[in-house]
Amino acid sequence: MFPGFLCRNFFKKKLMWYYNWRTNAIIYISNFSTGVKKVYINIDGINIFYKKEGQGKKVLFLHGWGGNSNSFLPVFNALSKEFEVYAVDFPGFGRSDFPDGDWDVTRYMEITYKFLERLGLEKVSIIAHSFGGRVAIMLAALHPEVVDKLVLVNSAGLIPKRGWKYYYRVYRFKLIKSLLLLLGKKDAVEKLYERYGSKDYKEAGRLRGTFVKVINQDLRGYLKKIKAPTLLIWGDKDRETPIEFAKIMEKEIPDAGLVVFENAGHFSYLERLNDFIIIVSYFLR
Repeated sequence: MFPGFLCRNFFKKKLMWYYNWRTNAIIYISNFSTGVKKVYINIDGINIFYKKEGQGKKVLFLHGWGGNSNSFLPVFNALSKEFEVYAVDFPGFGRSDFPDGDWDVTRYMEITYKFLERLGLEKVSIIAHSFGGRVAIMLAALHPEVVDKLVLVNSAGLIPKRGWKYYYRVYRFKLIKSLLLLLGKKDAVEKLYERYGSKDYKEAGRLRGTFVKVINQDLRGYLKKIKAPTLLIWGDKDRETPIEFAKIMEKEIPDAGLVVFENAGHFSYLERLNDFIIIVSYFLR
């Protein structure tokens, strides 16, 4: 339905001509949006915050790691003029409660599915960034009946090939950490994290166990099971989820097309906001 060449060529040549007036108007109006419904819902004993606005086809936004329901705010506001849009805070982020333990992608997918059930959303399109893409991939693969269309933006979910140097560093880190804990030097362990841990890991706090589980789940096996028409949007300068991920997903998801924003990074949807809104709106109609 949405082949790669259509995304790359049609959008670039046929839609760009009107973006100056149309998208600017949408963005401008969105700044005065007052009809946002902000709600908490309790699922499995966890209070989950979400917001809703607009009318029309249902669209759900899933934010990335460290984000929240406002991560897509300008896109949320713009699309609310044409669609019924929802944005949720995953457990552990934003205004939602922390999860009851160390969760993996499966648990986040399950709570998202229950969220849709509780709200009576039988069919939604999903726009997901980075970590949110992990959840969306698994949801679309295991519950295809609830996903109408899928937009994956600089999505995580694949584990890159790693050489022996990577595994050597990981082994050395774990060994030093174990020795320090045996010696009761918790302060030294924290300094070890500060020096060698990734930015997301260092900032994860109570979610460190969850973070480790999540990043070690390879979702490549789920890609072929996705039935929804899928639009992949990527920045070619993304160093967190490299463009190679997008090419693998385009190849393995049965009905997928890829749009690449030149000179954009991991947050390509904000770096190329006008283009993003036009392309996604067209795809979701």
